Amino acid sequence: MDTATYMLRTGRSGASSEVRMASRDLRASTHRLGLAWTLAWQDVLARYRGSVLGPFWITLSMGLMVLGIGLLYARLFNIGLNDFMPFVALGIVFFGMINGTINEGCSTFIQASGILSQTALPMFTFVWRTLLRNLINLAHHAVIIVAVLIFYGYWRRANVPLAAVGLVLLLVNTAWLSMLAAIASARFRDVPQIVTSIMQFAIFVTPVFWTPDRFPERHAVLAFNPFYHMLQAVRAPLMGQHVDLLSYGVLVVMAVVGWAATFAIFAATRRRIVHYL
Repeated sequence: MDTATYMLRTGRSGASSEVRMASRDLRASTHRLGLAWTLAWQDVLARYRGSVLGPFWITLSMGLMVLGIGLLYARLFNIGLNDFMPFVALGIVFFGMINGTINEGCSTFIQASGILSQTALPMFTFVWRTLLRNLINLAHHAVIIVAVLIFYGYWRRANVPLAAVGLVLLLVNTAWLSMLAAIASARFRDVPQIVTSIMQFAIFVTPVFWTPDRFPERHAVLAFNPFYHMLQAVRAPLMGQHVDLLSYGVLVVMAVVGWAATFAIFAATRRRIVHYL
């Protein structure tokens, strides 16, 4: 990193200057999406190098978990497999995407510390790297989604375009959550453990292994649970069900407020992140 760039990144020039530099970082990162994709792809290859099935090992383990939980909980809750198995499969796959993006977001800047200290690459590039890496994993897990929808006949009534809209809302919200975790983890190394604990708790209070009809409509456990709304926006259309407008409203507000707050925090801390590392 040359001296001028280093001073520009780490020197304090006032709040308006910091916001401009953060905006410049965001714009510059959009021209580095190819690099972010390459880094994400290499991360996946490195993780499974030497493996016969590669990333499909995690797909296989997730498929076995879907099968086991689906069979067991359907019997415990006295719900037909035709209704419960697709519900659980979609819930586990998409919550896995949310969980992976947020948890791995904690190491976004820490993992890239060597690159950030030696180059002037936009910091947002590494946020996209984390998001794209988990999208690649989701693409592998799509095998489970397609298999379940076909086997149980939901493909006939699945609203794929609406599910795609829900997936975009899910990604937009997990992206800012991941970046917020990245900034906090760079400063405080206890944050990854806290985030992991929160996500472990979240999967049990979110309708992943149980159906939302166990609670009255718009119960606090559902209405104030952002992960429920993320799942509903994607899962319900794929199962041919209606999505409550409340879920869309919550996700849109979350996206606007979340990104505004996260970007403000990034602008205020951008020049110090390299020092944190």
